[in-house]
Amino acid sequence: MTINGSDGAPREEPAGRAGAPRSVWLRADPARARRTPPLNRRRIVDAAVALLDGHGIDGLTMRRLAQQLDVTPTALYWHVRTKDDVLDLAVDEIFGEVRLPRDVGDWRDDVRTLARNWRAAILRHPWAASLIGRPMLGPNVLARTEFLQSALVRGGFSGRRLAVATRLLANYVIGAALTEATWRQTADPHARAEARRHITANPTAYPTLGASGHLDEARWSDDELFDLGLDAILASAPG
Repeated sequence: MTINGSDGAPREEPAGRAGAPRSVWLRADPARARRTPPLNRRRIVDAAVALLDGHGIDGLTMRRLAQQLDVTPTALYWHVRTKDDVLDLAVDEIFGEVRLPRDVGDWRDDVRTLARNWRAAILRHPWAASLIGRPMLGPNVLARTEFLQSALVRGGFSGRRLAVATRLLANYVIGAALTEATWRQTADPHARAEARRHITANPTAYPTLGASGHLDEARWSDDELFDLGLDAILASAPG
């Protein structure tokens, strides 16, 4: 059966895949893939992350990825079915960079360590933040989600409060990192300072923003604000 690939090019759907699970994490590697030693999942993921770092999500196509790997698109499709597969693999690779504490300690410290390292990983790979809402079943994602929830359970969270705290922390880390990455990627390195000057030049319209130091990098750093935000979230622990 002929279908269109993620880059819009027609290709043949490999035989025996009808009805296979949609997630790359729920499918076994096809037998033929194991008979092509020059190409494997490790090489695909490394090349995909390099392309994403250099060109963003829109710059990653299956055709370009095959060219990067010096293989034909057909060879690539025996390992990954779609661009979504590649993105899922790449996001899990980024989560693998999120270092976990070697020894379990105070639950708040463990959450802080995880959150700080997660933010740092996203800032190194800004494209990853917009993909984290996808269903993710990769081993690195699940291991870190397990670590986060186990720390929260030690802090007294359970049931719905555990679910809320997990989502609150995840959304906080993703949102903070995405905002910071966007500022860093702007073509003008002085964009935030100019935004601050715009605010202070209009004290009648923005009296509170002017007084609060909104967008004032000289008053406090992103690192400091991030840590204080974490403290505020963790202060809601039961008991």
